[in-house]
Amino acid sequence: PVAMAAADILFSFSLQTLLQVFLLLLVLLILGLYVFLALTTIRKPNLHRFDGEKYFYTGKNDKRELFPSIDDPASVSFSLVIPSYNEETRLPSMLDEAFEYLERKEKENRDFSYEVIVVDDGSKDKTSEVAMEYTKKYGPNKVRVLTFEKNRGKGGAVRMGVLSARGKHILFADADGATKFADLAKVESKLKTIAPDENTPAVSVGSRAHLQDDAVADRTFLRNFLMHGFHFLVWFLCVRGVQDTQCGFKLFTRSAARLLFRTVHIDRWAFDVELLYIARCLHIPIVEVAVNWQEIEGSKMVPFWSWLQMGRDLLLIRLRYLFGFWRIKAEKPN
Repeated sequence: PVAMAAADILFSFSLQTLLQVFLLLLVLLILGLYVFLALTTIRKPNLHRFDGEKYFYTGKNDKRELFPSIDDPASVSFSLVIPSYNEETRLPSMLDEAFEYLERKEKENRDFSYEVIVVDDGSKDKTSEVAMEYTKKYGPNKVRVLTFEKNRGKGGAVRMGVLSARGKHILFADADGATKFADLAKVESKLKTIAPDENTPAVSVGSRAHLQDDAVADRTFLRNFLMHGFHFLVWFLCVRGVQDTQCGFKLFTRSAARLLFRTVHIDRWAFDVELLYIARCLHIPIVEVAVNWQEIEGSKMVPFWSWLQMGRDLLLIRLRYLFGFWRIKAEKPN
């Protein structure tokens, strides 16, 4: 009996010691994570502009005019923002398709007006020169080019373009033209079911989820594994209820754009997820609309490394908001 009692005491002591060691390691892990985040986190979104990024060229005698602000009242019905990096080859076909649609809509509806903002994200080719040809053709009231002095990333390009927009509704679309621009009608119609005007915050996102079965069949095992892993992380860490967070075809009311793009921090590929995460936190309604999409050659994403980078960014998004390094200060819409 004495031996058994001694064994029970030792066993109890061992469990207690293991538990204490585990709790100590957990505390050290959390502390180390906090220190890492404190040292690596930039607390505020990068809204800085170099002097040349505050202006757009009118296409006439090198005349420049100041970009407006998202805080100004809307002065056109619709703004299209196109983030572009080394897109001199793919951009013209996308712009031609967009202008064909927008010009036709303007002729059919006298109350409709629009602008296109091409954001050159520090390109090394002639992206800005190609875009400026459209400014000369359609005029600076319809086409404006925002040229960065150095590369920021897709998220940074979209952010600054949206903050320079004049539209009641603001769409950002990829420069490759992978999504058919005519699908704007469906995305816009769905937005209006939850937001009767630009003063009601709401988001309508294009979705390729209906094409997923075909995509899975065409991709390698590794790409499918990475894709499903990314979707799980999005669902687990940040956004639920949106099947496709990464489609580059998202429409915002002006009030939603003002709330979201002043808050989003991510400059690279995962910025879409942070945008939708902030929208969920602010209870801004999000609708998802199936769009026609086709893969276009020339993507800037490197399949393996881009997915890993986005996975890392998803984890950091969640942790930085969880630990309070990033805060959502915008008022919740009524």
